[in-house]
Amino acid sequence: MKTPLRFFTALNLKMGLLLLCLSAMAVQSQARAEKTNLSKVRLSFSLEDAKITQVLSEIERKTAYYFVFDENVSQDASLFSFQFSNEPLAEILDQIGQEAGLSFEATNKTITVLPSQSLRQTVTGKVTDSTGEPLPGVTLLIQGTSKGGVTGPNGKFRLEIESFPLTLIVSYLGYKTQQVPVQEAAPLTITLEENVSALDEVVVTALGMKREEKKLGYAQQTIDARQLTDARPNNWSEALRGKVPGLQINGLGGPVGSQQIILRGNSSLDPGNNGALIVIDGVPIQNEHPGSGPSNGYMGGSASNDTPVDYGNAISDLNPDDIESVSVLKGPAASALYGYQAANGAVIITTKSGKGQKGLGVTISSNTKFDNIQRWPDWQYEYGQGSGKGGYLKPATDENGNPVPYNDRLYYTYGASEDGNSTAGSSSAFGPKFDGQYYYQYDPTLEGQSAERQLWRPYENNRTDFWQTGVTQTTNLSIQGGDEKGSMRGSITHSKNDWVMPNTGFEQLSLSVNGNYQVTDRIKLSSVVDYRNRTSDNLPGQGYNNHSIAYFMIFQNPNVDLAWYEPIWKKGQEQVDMIRPYSSYIDNPYAMVYEIQNSLDQYAITGNFKMDIELHPKVNLMLRGALNMYDKNMDQERPYDINRYARGYYRKTNVFKQEVNTDFLLTYTDTFDDWEVTANVGGNRMDYRYLRQDSWAEGLEIPGEYNLVNGSQLFTSKFDGYNKVNSLYGMVTVGWQDKVFLDLTGRNDWNSILPKHNQSYFFPSASSGIILSEIFSMPNSISFAKLRASIAQVGGAGKYGNRYSTDKYYRRSDFPGSALAPTSLYNTDFKPEITTSKELGIDFRMFQSRLKLDVAVYQNNSKNQIFNAPLPYSSGYRSVTINAGEVRNRGIEVMLNGSPVKNRNFKWNTTLTWAKNKGTVLSLHENAEGGRFEMLSSSGAKLVAVEGGSPAALYGRGYKRSPEGEIIFDENGAPEMTDDIIYIGDTQPKWVAGFINTFQYKNFRINAVIDAKYGGTIYSHTHHKLTQQGKLKHTLVGREEGELVGKGVVDNGDGTYSENTTPISIANYYNLMYPLANTEANSFDASFIKLREVTLSYDFSEKFLAKTPLNEMRLSVYGRNLAVLSDFPIYDPEVAGFAGGTNMHPGVEVGQMPVPNEYGVNVVIGF
Repeated sequence: MKTPLRFFTALNLKMGLLLLCLSAMAVQSQARAEKTNLSKVRLSFSLEDAKITQVLSEIERKTAYYFVFDENVSQDASLFSFQFSNEPLAEILDQIGQEAGLSFEATNKTITVLPSQSLRQTVTGKVTDSTGEPLPGVTLLIQGTSKGGVTGPNGKFRLEIESFPLTLIVSYLGYKTQQVPVQEAAPLTITLEENVSALDEVVVTALGMKREEKKLGYAQQTIDARQLTDARPNNWSEALRGKVPGLQINGLGGPVGSQQIILRGNSSLDPGNNGALIVIDGVPIQNEHPGSGPSNGYMGGSASNDTPVDYGNAISDLNPDDIESVSVLKGPAASALYGYQAANGAVIITTKSGKGQKGLGVTISSNTKFDNIQRWPDWQYEYGQGSGKGGYLKPATDENGNPVPYNDRLYYTYGASEDGNSTAGSSSAFGPKFDGQYYYQYDPTLEGQSAERQLWRPYENNRTDFWQTGVTQTTNLSIQGGDEKGSMRGSITHSKNDWVMPNTGFEQLSLSVNGNYQVTDRIKLSSVVDYRNRTSDNLPGQGYNNHSIAYFMIFQNPNVDLAWYEPIWKKGQEQVDMIRPYSSYIDNPYAMVYEIQNSLDQYAITGNFKMDIELHPKVNLMLRGALNMYDKNMDQERPYDINRYARGYYRKTNVFKQEVNTDFLLTYTDTFDDWEVTANVGGNRMDYRYLRQDSWAEGLEIPGEYNLVNGSQLFTSKFDGYNKVNSLYGMVTVGWQDKVFLDLTGRNDWNSILPKHNQSYFFPSASSGIILSEIFSMPNSISFAKLRASIAQVGGAGKYGNRYSTDKYYRRSDFPGSALAPTSLYNTDFKPEITTSKELGIDFRMFQSRLKLDVAVYQNNSKNQIFNAPLPYSSGYRSVTINAGEVRNRGIEVMLNGSPVKNRNFKWNTTLTWAKNKGTVLSLHENAEGGRFEMLSSSGAKLVAVEGGSPAALYGRGYKRSPEGEIIFDENGAPEMTDDIIYIGDTQPKWVAGFINTFQYKNFRINAVIDAKYGGTIYSHTHHKLTQQGKLKHTLVGREEGELVGKGVVDNGDGTYSENTTPISIANYYNLMYPLANTEANSFDASFIKLREVTLSYDFSEKFLAKTPLNEMRLSVYGRNLAVLSDFPIYDPEVAGFAGGTNMHPGVEVGQMPVPNEYGVNVVIGF
């Protein structure tokens, strides 16, 4: 429901954008207006042998204007004579400018005096490395001044100077600084030499602080913009896969593809509390995932629930075109300054600012991506519809009493006929083999049984033909510019996605402005504003439910033509009676895309305003205010005659989130002989609001009319979440001889969501980096060696809505005028989860940094785990939310980088990443039911924590087995199952790896990313259902004989076992061997190897571009998810299940949608 507040918020936003456009137009017209105003002013004066400052003072005395100029003007000793009689001021200034070599720019009543353009001189040139490769972003400073510039994307520069000779100081990270004397205006070519013994690269760390990488005492890795956009996915974070050791992503698939970034395993038993903190331009962002309401991917959590819909989480709509770099802080020590939010590390996003662009630059990029599904389940099309048992079989003997072969007993008829009772009600495919016979079948023209028998044939494309080739088109226009005083960048991006499921996708408009300006020598202002508007007419339903497309793909039978469903409605029964020829449980697939609608209208704003003040040459103050907000409107339309809603359904959901951060940071930097000290003291106040309102109508009075007024019954629900956190923090960094570095940090949070006496928590950390190669004498082959170590204690806040379920008093009911008493006892002593981390690492480089090895080992212990402990009914509550238990994660991360070939024409760079994490539940609460804590139950599969086990272990019922591990069968030949749940496997992998190779030959560049996961277990509900119904090729075994004998043993009752020899009918065999209750039978090894992305790009040469107005042009083609090696029998072993409300669970597949291969073309031009 859009309240007046929401309306005015949206209105103000639109008015603000309009005013911004009008302001830009006003600026453009201002110069013309000022010149007109100067022409209206007339004056007379006469001066002889006067300095230019005396001339300007005379004009100031006779008019309302005043002049602003620098020391070059005020110290000019030249003498001038002028005589004017009632002449326009504009003409007077033109004449003065011509004689004095000056120009004038008027703004209101202020006239700025500048050197004349005709008298300015320029220095131009190009900066390259030793192989001739252009270096963008190189800093050039005119010695003895504060003037200079930076090289552009092609390494070129152009500086305006006053006179020759001069000396340029040229510096670039990782290269030796050079002083270049310049005598005349001839073009320069400057070659920088790589500084292989230094590690001076500046990286972005916590709170947005930029620090030299060599000074860090923890693991950090930076991903640049090109790695995000070369093979552009729909969700920017997808581009991180395989590139950062220890990083995993839980994703849902689908067009918007919500994702959760996991660093170093699961620290919490609350699945929603394991995601890394996302920080944009120094400001933390809560990554909420507002769902559509259903609590589970399996039948929505209950028989009356809708199917879940992925409307996107808080970071899924970030625009990669506006991202400059992503810095991954993998350990709590790296993110310790974020205190209560830092348990899972942090992903620091820095947006583009226009820095490095001298003057005005324009960049246009166009990306077109095609999605095509190429990995399908191994469906069988040899046998058609039928249960293969009971009334779906002809008699076992003929009229003469002779036995009839099993396959001859199979028959088919749609509706009862002279051939027998109807067999069309079965969802299984254990019916007759396709062998040229004729049966009464469904006739779409009659909407019933065919008048004549029809050929019994398979429709082998009756699933794949439903899907289409998806197309995503993205266009970006950015304008950037800058000088020695500051820079600014504006960007507009439009994306239009038509996904592989017809009539689904989204459209997004992103606007971004990022600017900074050195107002005075001591004050710098900067601001970032990012606006995103994402809309969709329809997003697909997830999971296994009657009106989810995954459900239809399972229940579709080989003998059913997909085209029979296309009309959607029966003739004359539009919007009332749907075509569902075979079962009322199977909803029409075309209704799922054209009638069952899940629409989205969302706008989001992320921005900040920052002031950097130099209080003293050694003391700086940063003041910042930041806003992160979105308003998300989600509508769900359900027509008449679908399984869940016979008379239709309509739901409106509005989620408004606002997060305001204000912070300051005072920094002191000094050196004392061999020591350097940096001290930071800061504070932050976070105000958070999360408001959700749902209104829904069950039963529509008028079919096809979707509004709340048209509902037979109207319901509403509301959730308001508020949080305020005040924080103070500090960091001291000490360095000795540029060889040894020590960081000490501390942060205290006062969190309103905790009980008053428990609101204050202190989080300390310490880290150190020791440059071994500077302390000890090492062979020449060793370029650099650093040892790092850290220890930290941080908190785990969780996401809103499931942080702390502690309703103290009554809460609102869905029924108007009523309330509900809380069923969970309010906890007066609640605490946040606390993680203590220890890390040790080494950075080792050889052969002039051609070979680099980075290794980290760590241990994280997370205590105060959150549980719901049961209470006796006599207490008046069902449970109490408590802190108890501890989870430990131990692991190792390795990154090996090498440059086997590096010369002028050809370069080969290769990177191998490898990470292993072992999670262990050290303790649970003494009252945990059965000594275990259940995090998820879906389709019989459960994620359960047990002391000594994994924090993400898969449990469920399985086969009973003999001491030798063989399956036990009963006397009837049926497999026996365990009475209780058993351990099936760990959903977390044993290790993950990535292999990245970049080959560059002249202007051609090929980049390939392969990543792999070894170990882990995944349960597949889709496999259970398709096998039980005889729709996969492996169920063809035994069809000819009509029976199978299960491989295993029979318990003889005396402690001995004998081989099972009792056959069971084929349909019963697959039903009994792979039932819903048997999690073990439908679980698989989740290991895979993926060709994640391949990019071929060509950068047009400067020689070619010199003939055009362009200074940059790049063409690239790419592919993503090109191939996968895996034993997982459904679409993708990597996509997580949408279960448990808004949580994403790897290891449980419940109604997975296809995962497409992606192919794209990208064009970038700049001028």
